[in-house]
Amino acid sequence: MWHLVPTATLAIALAFVSPGVPRAQGGATAAETTPARQIVISLTERRLHLLEEGRPPRSFPVAIGRPGVAIPLGDSQILRKRRNPTWRPTANQRRENPALPASVPPGPSNPLGKFALDLGWTAIAIHGTNEPDSVGRRASGGCFRMLPADIATLFEMVPVGTPVRVVSGPVVLPPPQAAAAVAVAAEFPAPTPAPLPKVAPPLPILPDPRCATAGAPLRRMICTVPDLAALDGRARGLHQRHLAALPAERRDAAAYALLQEERRFDDRITARCWVRRGMEEDPAVAAAARACLSDALTLRLEEAKRR
Repeated sequence: MWHLVPTATLAIALAFVSPGVPRAQGGATAAETTPARQIVISLTERRLHLLEEGRPPRSFPVAIGRPGVAIPLGDSQILRKRRNPTWRPTANQRRENPALPASVPPGPSNPLGKFALDLGWTAIAIHGTNEPDSVGRRASGGCFRMLPADIATLFEMVPVGTPVRVVSGPVVLPPPQAAAAVAVAAEFPAPTPAPLPKVAPPLPILPDPRCATAGAPLRRMICTVPDLAALDGRARGLHQRHLAALPAERRDAAAYALLQEERRFDDRITARCWVRRGMEEDPAVAAAARACLSDALTLRLEEAKRR
């Protein structure tokens, strides 16, 4: 969204559109008074968007409150930033599970991970996690979990006081060219167009060689449902591209590590998306398994992109 300011040569404005945007005092909409940097979390998308003036938006997957847990909506802000936080269960969490400790110090078993951004709502934060597989799902106690690498990036980028808005529906982001464009006064010559970015070659979708003999219900479902097969194939394509870029002396070890990772992935989906053999023909069972597999494969693809 563009606004030319008479007293300035350059003006850059960034705005997002979401249902039910409140109006600010003085009659201006919230979009018209958008600060230079803000966070918007969409519950529908299960994504956190970082909007910065003059830069393309950045987006990260998050875990949101599990079914039955109240999730705050509306406006807040970052009140505090904590490195290596101590986790203290709320009174409700202790009532639900009396075996929980009074606190968990920093370390690999800490549910908050290494970074926490405390919000204005009581006991609600944006934080890391010791369960990265839960990111992108409805799995938290009300907070917003991020992958360890993503929360480390966000922690360094946002200061205390950064506005945070949680919306139920999708966030309509400004197109990349509008977020980074500038309006130039007429007396200045038009800038030289930037060269077009290089386009990466299309990502191959590699089929699973086990599909011909797959016997487990979940693996058969991945092989035969087109959307699941595409997610699985893209992750395999990224893994193959990663291996091809490595020096020959490191390739065998990396290939073995990927094989072990694939076995761990199969173990996770077996435990999480389990289907009793012969029950995959039941429509309700199949639908639940497909949704579970879609979440798991999407997360696996995101991890492959960051490799």
